[in-house]
Amino acid sequence: MNKNTAIIAENISKQYRLGEVGTGTITHDLNRFWAKIRGKEDPFLKIGEANDRSAKGGSEYVWSLKDINFEIEKGDAVGIIGRNGAGKSTLLKLLSRVTKPTTGHFEVQGRIASLLEVGTGFNPEMTGRENIFLNGAILGMRKQEIKKKFDEIVDFAGVERYIDTPVKRYSSGMYVRLAFAVAAHLESEILIVDEVLAVGDAEFQKKCLGKMGDVSKGEGRTVLFVSHNMGSVKELCDNCMFLENGIVRNIDVTDNIIREYIGIENEKIFTKDLVINDSHRRYETERELEIMSLEILDTLIANKYATNSKIKVKIELKRNKKIIDKFRIAGSIFSEEQIKIGTFFSDYLTFVNEEFQTVILNIENHNLSKGKYYFGLSVGIGNQDTDNKEFDIVYEVLGFEITHSRDLNSPILKWPNNWGNINFNASITNI
Repeated sequence: MNKNTAIIAENISKQYRLGEVGTGTITHDLNRFWAKIRGKEDPFLKIGEANDRSAKGGSEYVWSLKDINFEIEKGDAVGIIGRNGAGKSTLLKLLSRVTKPTTGHFEVQGRIASLLEVGTGFNPEMTGRENIFLNGAILGMRKQEIKKKFDEIVDFAGVERYIDTPVKRYSSGMYVRLAFAVAAHLESEILIVDEVLAVGDAEFQKKCLGKMGDVSKGEGRTVLFVSHNMGSVKELCDNCMFLENGIVRNIDVTDNIIREYIGIENEKIFTKDLVINDSHRRYETERELEIMSLEILDTLIANKYATNSKIKVKIELKRNKKIIDKFRIAGSIFSEEQIKIGTFFSDYLTFVNEEFQTVILNIENHNLSKGKYYFGLSVGIGNQDTDNKEFDIVYEVLGFEITHSRDLNSPILKWPNNWGNINFNASITNI
């Protein structure tokens, strides 16, 4: 292995066996088995699940990764992008030795510090202070070495007041801040970060990106970064890996990979109407109300709107629990680079039908400039001023394009990309 190489992956594959989650009791498991024998419906299905198992195909096994090969140099910051289920998190878990590959092997020079998902890496019963020393010891650092870094870690995480509190009492944001600070400041040669930074606020995310840049370019350490935020990947990473369905589709400079990824995603997202399935969902919810289908309305042609014309979306909902009688629609609009442009919350509506209801979402005075965008949508209760609960959330849906102004003499036709995505209304007055 070359002394300038940090990681080599050779023929890495990971296979999982499909199966059902147990019901929690032997009696219920037996009832489920007996129902299956008689061809009856599973009595313990969750909302939104189906008895049709044909989606499994002919095998009880699935390849999460298949024949992965790559080489990463020391000091490189490498982004890993791809849709949900592409194998990104599985690859990081294999590299972090959380689980073993089914075939193939890694060659790694240096110690690895990982920040994968909220809840990993720390002992919840131990205090923040104790977990810092525990993680340092796991990396092979001596107590005196950890002490030298301790104040810097606590200051970066902003948890000084709670450092002697068990981390199980921390909020998810506090937990991630401390976990990132530990991973980034302790002396590992390779830093692996999954998209857990989405839990933190915008200021902390910016701080983390800055630190990862320092780790890579300033300290010569290797960084692997998974994110759905193309802006963050572009800012941090010189090179990028595109995973699709468990295989490496391409490895190249970041700009080229992002352009390729966005082009493929746009083909999938830019559809006028859409029947929702689990591939559009990133997180599991109770689905008391479920988004069944979406349709974009009143476009000029092929999902195109004139500048500042009203954006209209038809949303079909299904009520799975009768106790839900009111709801609102919330969502965000993203640029094609997957940068969040803005967020909205609708007023409340009452569910007037027994099971299905269709609503129209209207977005006016959005001032979006010329470009391509898409939605993330949810149905739930609460808003920006209160606690909120989402019954169902769908991502990367209903791509649309803002093309030109209704007024053909408007300067919006000449709007350059580096002016941003929003054309603000502004005026001046004499005083």
